[in-house]
Amino acid sequence: MNNRVKEHREGHGWSQGELARRLGVSRQTINAVETDKYDPSLPLALRMAKLFEVGVPDLFIDDWTPEAE
Repeated sequence: MNNRVKEHREGHGWSQGELARRLGVSRQTINAVETDKYDPSLPLALRMAKLFEVGVPDLFIDDWTPEAE
């Protein structure tokens, strides 16, 4: 899964530390999400989307498609 967290964070002029503070997580968590080393929990993904005022699919891009039957 790819994400656009860094793009949105930088668009707001926030450091990883500032975003982490706003979300109540560690800076390391933000770094891991941005570098695709960690998929956030659903509650964290929802909080990120609310904070950036976008939908979750605008932040996290899932290229998976179900098999045709």
